[in-house]
Amino acid sequence: MITTYHRPKTLDEALTLLTQPNTVPLGGGTLLSKGTPDSVSVVDLQLLKLDSINKKGNDLEIGATCTLQTLLESEHCPEALKTALKLETPLNIRNSATVAGTIVSSDGRSTFVTMLLSMDAKIDGRPLTVDRPSSTVFGLSEFILTKPKTLITSISIPLNVKTAFEYVSKTPADKPIVCASLTQWNSGRTRLTLGGFGGNPMLAMDGTESNGVEEAARNAYHEANDEWASAEYRAEMAAVLSKRCLENL
Repeated sequence: MITTYHRPKTLDEALTLLTQPNTVPLGGGTLLSKGTPDSVSVVDLQLLKLDSINKKGNDLEIGATCTLQTLLESEHCPEALKTALKLETPLNIRNSATVAGTIVSSDGRSTFVTMLLSMDAKIDGRPLTVDRPSSTVFGLSEFILTKPKTLITSISIPLNVKTAFEYVSKTPADKPIVCASLTQWNSGRTRLTLGGFGGNPMLAMDGTESNGVEEAARNAYHEANDEWASAEYRAEMAAVLSKRCLENL
């Protein structure tokens, strides 16, 4: 239950409020609107101008409160990422859900975070401590595993890479049972991530070349069994989808 509403005009004001107990940031409101049995104070971020999308050199910097639909419609958004965004959630929710909120609330079935993870996205945030140190940059994999008490201010992804995304689902409206995202740098570095299972998307491979992509995918999902699919099915499909990704680069 939301008991107190704050609408700060500056980032420093927001950070001060967020260091207080039982106080959470409010972006698109798609999560907090579902309600909670606990009393919480919310800090509305919409006046902080954290919703921009800027191309800076070879990177795309995405503001934390940028909506998924705004990112999808950006001329700089890679095609593979657009596919992942469309699968993440329906249009009505994409118009409200923010990039940062989606990352913070994601699980292993998030197509958007699976794609960001393969692109080795970086998280820029401000630690929520009383002394308010300067911004800190996290790798996305570190962020989703450790879940630091940090207010995300922006996310950056590389644009000078080749990306591919493949998935399989029971129906077009379902989240994928298995999805694979592959990113390759000019140096040959290849990063493979898998989604569709567990608490977080999985980094299956981060190597200097693409050899072994299929085997890495198969090995990563050999115990990925749940009510949606067997581990054997996921392991084989992960290998198939990873091969397709490699062929599409």
